Amino acid sequence: MEVTFESLGLSDAMLKALEKKGYGWPTTIQAEAIPHFMQWKDVIAKAPTGTGKTFAFGIPMIEHIDPENEAVQGLILAPTRELAIQIGDELRGLLTYYNGIRVAVLYGGAGIGGQIKALEKKPQIVVATPGRLMDHYNRKTIRFDKIQTVVLDEADRMLDMGFFKDVTRILDKVKNRKNLGLFSATISQEVMTVQWMYQRDEVEITVEPKQEDRPDIDQYCLTCTPLEKAEKTLRLIKSQGYERVMIFCNTKHMCQRLTDDFKRAGLDCDCIHGDIRQSQREKTMQKYRDGKLAILIATDVASRGIDVDDVDCVINFDIPDENEYYVHRIGRTGRAKRKGIAWSIISNFPEKAKLDEICKFCNFSVKTMVLGDDGQLTEEIVKEAPKPKRRFR
Repeated sequence: MEVTFESLGLSDAMLKALEKKGYGWPTTIQAEAIPHFMQWKDVIAKAPTGTGKTFAFGIPMIEHIDPENEAVQGLILAPTRELAIQIGDELRGLLTYYNGIRVAVLYGGAGIGGQIKALEKKPQIVVATPGRLMDHYNRKTIRFDKIQTVVLDEADRMLDMGFFKDVTRILDKVKNRKNLGLFSATISQEVMTVQWMYQRDEVEITVEPKQEDRPDIDQYCLTCTPLEKAEKTLRLIKSQGYERVMIFCNTKHMCQRLTDDFKRAGLDCDCIHGDIRQSQREKTMQKYRDGKLAILIATDVASRGIDVDDVDCVINFDIPDENEYYVHRIGRTGRAKRKGIAWSIISNFPEKAKLDEICKFCNFSVKTMVLGDDGQLTEEIVKEAPKPKRRFR
């Protein structure tokens, strides 16, 4: 029997919000996790990015909130401010037809005053990065005593970034917790430690990337010399008429340089990386979300916090150093059941070797293409290496 949102026993307000957002059926992770969360069970879920994890814990958390009670009842911890902002936006989208449920997002790199004001409005759900949440707790601007559900999103990354102490300190202080959710792309040693220390009779859910939730993405690569790289990327975007593009670079310096080159060439683009002020990054991000910016160039620090459903294509200007980063990058396209396109621009042998390794690791296939002078794309015919002749002595 096919699982529907109705069959999960959700409220009318939630069903209306999901219908308005155009979500017909739950993804695998949602269908499996929501019933357990609704019964207040501890859940540990291993699922790749782009499979709908936010709704898997966000929907039951909202359904459990008592709007009459002004205390914080649900807490979501995220590793980066970009991801925290994204989760906050998704939850607010689900709250369209609810009255009296408020969400606050807390993260470092932004003024604490505005966040204190948001907490004074008595939000029942708080999304936060661990460091800033502890700041607020120490200032006594937030209380943990009425929190019922705690969720760690991207737990592997959060604990890997050195937040282990903060996270365990927070969990120790949430005395009246009813359940704990751990969502992670990989189950690292640290995630297992938190599971062992804080979960009881937990339900384990694993979503394989091979299932139908895996984004439908055509993957291609173009080869060129290092000096032709920027010009080739520019020609690719223009010749294919891509209107909404995300480009990833490995360094802040390259990110900025490419943005300046493209702006000079008349493209509508901007970038986000670690050296840009947080307020400016948020403005650029909002512009891109609203469709007022055609091309966004970013480093990996921003790649997990970007949730835009209609990206035409993702371009790896640099091949990432980590296999996981490649998966997160290309996962920005092909979302919400649309077909996506991912390009990798290769300009030397180490990049080619790295891409081959990623394909092997992730079981992906990437077609090598040739971009003609007329803007036509054709598949490159790879000549087989000649067989060595046997030499008889």
